[in-house]
Amino acid sequence: MELGDSAAVIPDSFMGYRDDITMQMTMILDQIRAPLIVPVLRLAVYICLTMSVMLFVERVYMGIVISLVKLFGRKPEKRFKWEPMKDDIEHGNSVYPMVLVQIPMYNEREVYQLSIGAACGLSWPSDRIVIQVLDDSTDPTIKDLVEKECSRWASKGINIKYEIRDNRNGYKAGALKEGMKKSYVKSCDYVAIFDADFQPEPDYLWRTVPFLLHNPKLALVQARWKFVNSDECLMTRMQEMSLDYHFTVEQEVGSSTYAFFGFNGTAGIWRISALSEAGGWKDRTTVEDMDLAVRASLKGWKFLYLGSLKVKNELPSTFKAYRYQQHRWSCGPANLFRKMAFEIMTNKNVTLWKKVHVIYSFFVVRKIVAHIVTFIFYCVILPATVLVPEVTVPKWGAVYIPSIITLLNAVGTPRSLHLMVFWILFENVMSLHRTKATFIGLLEGGRVNEWIVTEKLGDLKAKSATKTLKKLRFRFGDRIHVLELGVGMYLFFVGCYDVFFGKNHYYLYLFAQAIAFFIAGLGQIGTIVPNS
Repeated sequence: MELGDSAAVIPDSFMGYRDDITMQMTMILDQIRAPLIVPVLRLAVYICLTMSVMLFVERVYMGIVISLVKLFGRKPEKRFKWEPMKDDIEHGNSVYPMVLVQIPMYNEREVYQLSIGAACGLSWPSDRIVIQVLDDSTDPTIKDLVEKECSRWASKGINIKYEIRDNRNGYKAGALKEGMKKSYVKSCDYVAIFDADFQPEPDYLWRTVPFLLHNPKLALVQARWKFVNSDECLMTRMQEMSLDYHFTVEQEVGSSTYAFFGFNGTAGIWRISALSEAGGWKDRTTVEDMDLAVRASLKGWKFLYLGSLKVKNELPSTFKAYRYQQHRWSCGPANLFRKMAFEIMTNKNVTLWKKVHVIYSFFVVRKIVAHIVTFIFYCVILPATVLVPEVTVPKWGAVYIPSIITLLNAVGTPRSLHLMVFWILFENVMSLHRTKATFIGLLEGGRVNEWIVTEKLGDLKAKSATKTLKKLRFRFGDRIHVLELGVGMYLFFVGCYDVFFGKNHYYLYLFAQAIAFFIAGLGQIGTIVPNS
């Protein structure tokens, strides 16, 4: 008996039964294809096309406004009253407002010296500034190092306070809230907030405080982020492209049109009275910064974005850290929208235009639709039309609109335009997690309040990255991401089908996207280094 003779190994009765099952499954699929699969898929296409148009209109609007702002817009110093601070011989330093600088941190071994040193290096009268280090570290060794660093600066005459809690309730929001309760904070007028990896330039306060001092209705001055490790690997270059659009376009447009834009949680300085009037810090979502900004905006307070003022910080260097960060950044806004939508609609302190901007533009389009349409349409529905040729997607929806949206997004980082193809694939991969996180936020699922601090490498990034990669090689199982691999297999299968039986000719896109999902599934995105 030959091994290759399947009929000799498998009984004829079983072979016939298997063929019968296959025929029955095929018949069932053929029977439900026309009355069920085709209408449902066609409806999904219509919904996705509608969301694509919504996103397209939003991006075009932003592009037009930012172009007008760059050509004809007035600088912040012209739109708001601004005068440089001057010494007063008669009153001395009392003419300078009291400023509190908060640095929340949690087990920040690699960056605690950088952040504390930068804050202590801020140029401002020494008797008119308080540096507050809010240390929630659970590692005793790190807590000891941070405390000693604070003591070292205190010995140099810096007014620095080292504050700890016996719990981590509320995470960052809880730490900031506790910090505001200290007795010495009552004498402060403004509070600047810097996360543990942020390093403000010495003139930060000289450039921001005058805006708050001379404009009583201004609550917040937000600076731009400057990424110190954007060239570290392909993943950080992709992050830079996404975030540059946020800072170059979204923040600038929101500030220039006096519409709403969110506080980024760091590199901003608040008027303490505005913060208190808005209700202070709340830990009901994982985006406590956005929560505060929305509440302050509903009270009628104004915000200012200074794109010319940049604060150095670090991008996540590992795919694992980036996944956790994106989960928080996508889940939090969706959950906040769920909690505040009715409050925004019924608010009587702001104009109808601002309500529409906050609900439709800021939340619905940017924080919900943008994530869902990217994954559901381009990674699920569009490939499905290859398997169901009765359903077609018009070329304007499959090619033209996404191409224009991509170009409008990418112009924020001109130096990386040659990496646009990689960026598209990378964003589609990340849209899987953003979409999942968005639904968790909207439905208040199990991970809705998950907060994992983003890993930072600081000055040791080259050495630490090498150690991390070596460690990961010995824990290969921890890098397997089933969702990415599953989507990759689906796209690869559809690509193969398109090659042999399809008529859409999407196979190049499908294979490229499948490879991107496979790479992400193996946790290897952060290891690909681009040419500079």
